[in-house]
Amino acid sequence: MHELSLHLLRATQHAACAAERWVGRGEPKNADHAAVEALRRELLHAPGAGTVVIGEGAKDKAPMLYNGEPVGTGEGDPFDVAVDPLENTKACAKAVEGAISVAAVAPGGTLLASPGWYMDKLVVGPAAAGLIDIEAPLTETLGTVAKASGKRVEDVLVVVLDKPRHEELINDVRAAGARAMLLPEGDVLGSLEALRPDGDADVLLGVGGAPEGVISACAARLLGGDMQARLTPRSDEERQLLADAGQSEGARLTLDDLASSDEGCFMATGVTRSGLLAGPEPHASGGRRTQSFVATRGQPDLTVDAVCQDPTVTNSQGGTGA
Repeated sequence: MHELSLHLLRATQHAACAAERWVGRGEPKNADHAAVEALRRELLHAPGAGTVVIGEGAKDKAPMLYNGEPVGTGEGDPFDVAVDPLENTKACAKAVEGAISVAAVAPGGTLLASPGWYMDKLVVGPAAAGLIDIEAPLTETLGTVAKASGKRVEDVLVVVLDKPRHEELINDVRAAGARAMLLPEGDVLGSLEALRPDGDADVLLGVGGAPEGVISACAARLLGGDMQARLTPRSDEERQLLADAGQSEGARLTLDDLASSDEGCFMATGVTRSGLLAGPEPHASGGRRTQSFVATRGQPDLTVDAVCQDPTVTNSQGGTGA
């Protein structure tokens, strides 16, 4: 898994550098395409027999990194890979904070392979791990998180995507006395705010992307946090996809259902600056210095600086604990 994790790190670094060329150009699809090509190119050389279980998917009509696509050399242990080559394409297009390239791998058959597009999520850090229930009332959840964190409910900060579908949820969070951190896009980055020991938030709630949910579950597993979710299709087409896959709408999914192995790794590399990561910057060598957040079983919380010299070469420049 160590060698595989190095390939995964290079993959997100190269994807971030490819997308960075499109920052501020107002062309999110071109940025995403560049990131997909760069990430896939590295994954094809990864050791083992990999399968994309969470990729660009039917929603994006993707010809590359589609669900079920084989990656890796084909020789060695099987592994699952979940990717979002460019989370928050709008942030990249507008040159604002919050765009990242993110990927996770785990032993074969241990990540939820769902064709669903949307997922209701509840993500908490280590303090509240094992105590949550996505079917519990909101006030109970906030009380549980507050007590586990040694806080008052008034001090609990909840990450919610700032979408019309969440208007009632946001009002309910505030009515319960808690605070809401509203993100326009990007619930993997939002999940990290709740999962990291030094993150700004205590919990993430609400409906976001199902692919991002599985990726977040990998991070939760490695960082000692917890997560529950429900598949929440928002169209008849999506409902049919779930039915064809034998997956139930609205059924509670635990962390074990989403990502059942501790033997995985999670990588996120900054494309535009955020509170967690810097975007690629010029380096004296002529390459681009990148900053990545890395979580593995042996090293659950690490920030790594590295230099991408070209699409196939990455020179590490050292790492510092996050």
